[in-house]
Amino acid sequence: QVQLVESGGGLVQAGDSLRLSCAPSGRTFSMYAMGWFRQAPGKEREFVASISWSGVPTYYTDSVKGRFTISRVNAKNTVYLQMNSLKAEDTAVYYCAGSRDTIATSLISKYNYWGQGTRVTVSS
Repeated sequence: QVQLVESGGGLVQAGDSLRLSCAPSGRTFSMYAMGWFRQAPGKEREFVASISWSGVPTYYTDSVKGRFTISRVNAKNTVYLQMNSLKAEDTAVYYCAGSRDTIATSLISKYNYWGQGTRVTVSS
């Protein structure tokens, strides 16, 4: 069974940084597009960032551009989300997702595999 396992969440102060990791198990995701989504309390799950199988192109939601960076190391079958200059509004559960497509997309319907999520709390 394919599983995506996120790690790296936690409680930080506004302005701090965190790096989330996603390490799939059960199969290699090196040929898949990968994405990060988040869900804040009382809100729908929303797109944060995505990366194609080769590393380019990448896409970001406007609110995180210039602060977050998605990357991947296919040899390690791992995807990262570096989050800098965190704000209180970034507080959410962050989910890693894998798409059978090779090209990055922001469409949630294109993602076939999901992790259980890791919580990020930013205090102001």
